[in-house]
Amino acid sequence: MRLDVSYDGTDFSGWARQPGRRTVQGVVEDALAKQPPGAAVPKSVVVAGRTDAGVHATAQVLHVDVLPLAGETSSTRLAVDALGVPDLIRMRHRWNRILPADVRVLGARVAPAGFDARFSATRRHYRYQVSDAPWGVDPLRRNDTLAWGRPLSVDVLNQASEDLLGLHDFAAFCKQREGGTTIRELQHLEWQRVGDHLIRAAVSADAFCHSMVRSLVGALLLAGDGRRRAAWPVEVLEKGVRESAVAPAHGLTLMGVDYPPDAELAARADQTRNVRGSAF
Repeated sequence: MRLDVSYDGTDFSGWARQPGRRTVQGVVEDALAKQPPGAAVPKSVVVAGRTDAGVHATAQVLHVDVLPLAGETSSTRLAVDALGVPDLIRMRHRWNRILPADVRVLGARVAPAGFDARFSATRRHYRYQVSDAPWGVDPLRRNDTLAWGRPLSVDVLNQASEDLLGLHDFAAFCKQREGGTTIRELQHLEWQRVGDHLIRAAVSADAFCHSMVRSLVGALLLAGDGRRRAAWPVEVLEKGVRESAVAPAHGLTLMGVDYPPDAELAARADQTRNVRGSAF
């Protein structure tokens, strides 16, 4: 099954389940497990993109494989395929009654064959939101907007961002993980002033390595307020040395995940697994 989920990351220690900590995965899996008699029991969920502590999502995607209860004899796949729209609506309603108010299941459906929330994805979209008001940030936006406190030039931000686009080794902007690659294709990075003091960055890539968006934003903001040259972020990229500032988590929101047509889902998942397992 595919679930579309939204959450306010303020009071979570990130997506991934951790012992003794409140995580989005933890509360979602707990809610999914609380089914009435005769329902299927989910295993661990697979998510499109694991978010850090404090990061939000308006359109997170996950999938869950289901198992038959003891004594069930019919095919699990057939049982799941038989779920109709009213059944899915009731399930979503039940889960949202169980979930805390800072997590919502927006949609639930039977996933197409070959669907993998993580590996079938072709693109992730994030937003980073900044206030450059001299007085800080609107109190109602304090949980999803960074208060920068210095005037920012959108023109300089976009000029500095343009040189970062394309396929690169983003080691300078990632927390490296053993066995992982830092080569990514940054497809879109654009800044817009959407209010007198409110600026948004729209960032899209095939995938992001750990802390990549926040590290890019941290470097670009230093160029945008004049403390660094517009060429400095791409110079950091070319040096490959992690030395730039990392923007705080609360300004970042996962806005969407793209997938190919249903017939291409399995092939895309296989391709992604092979690429991630390769040595660069």
